[in-house]
Amino acid sequence: MGAEHDALRARLGRVGAWTFAFDARTVEQIRVDAAVVETLGFPALWVPEGSSSREIFAHLLLLLASTKRLTVCSGIANITARAPEVMANGIRTVADAFGDRAVFGIGVGHEYSTRARGLDWARPLGRMRSYLDLMDGSSGVPEPPTAPQRLLAALGDRMLELSAERALGAHTYFVPAAHTARAREVLGSEPVIATELTVVVDEDPARARAIARGWAVHYLELPNYANNLRRFGFSDADVAGEGSDRLINATIAWGGVGAIAARVLEHLDAGADHVCVQVISGDEADPCLPQLRELAPALLAG
Repeated sequence: MGAEHDALRARLGRVGAWTFAFDARTVEQIRVDAAVVETLGFPALWVPEGSSSREIFAHLLLLLASTKRLTVCSGIANITARAPEVMANGIRTVADAFGDRAVFGIGVGHEYSTRARGLDWARPLGRMRSYLDLMDGSSGVPEPPTAPQRLLAALGDRMLELSAERALGAHTYFVPAAHTARAREVLGSEPVIATELTVVVDEDPARARAIARGWAVHYLELPNYANNLRRFGFSDADVAGEGSDRLINATIAWGGVGAIAARVLEHLDAGADHVCVQVISGDEADPCLPQLRELAPALLAG
């Protein structure tokens, strides 16, 4: 297993890009945008599967076919969106077509989206374990020559432990660097940690925090994120509404290139193998390519 972990680290690189913006853009725009991300030198690109997102396997195939070397990652493929054998066959198909250029983040999602699909939210850890059992025991399309690279979305210790047991590591999201350090402690040295870091490229504190709060407010309404932040010392007042300055400063990087590069390094020093930066501007349809271009030399150096 160690060689597989090291191969995934090499494939992801230290810093990648993460975006929701493609959900609001046309296929032709996505083709162009993905090619730009690749040209800028980012080794990996992450896309989501939210309740109103593109179907994740179709999206991954579009991005892989639109680029030549870019590693494309699901952050995450939601287990409530498809049966376990459908997930397994989708992964096998994409991996067979594109090999280790595809990385499959899988997760339980959120209570609201789970209930919207008519499913019970109870026992998310147990449901994930049972789902993986059914996935791994399913038969269908041929297995790809190279084993698919799988990560689990994880915040709490027990889901982190499962990500070490049943995947190559964990994909974490909306977390302070203290969580990255805790994740490394729980996982040990071998599993991969791919940490999302939201970024606002703006040196004006009021303007940057306003953009950050407009993004954070939706996540702070979700119990799994709010409760995870409470575990790291944030109070009810910190997680209320749009979040306190203290919480925003700890979970979202803002400022100039140097300040953002320092925040990326903070997560890497805390134990992350890969930091996927999600640059936001306040416009959900903006892939923030000019900001990624500005950041690339500093984030990808070395």
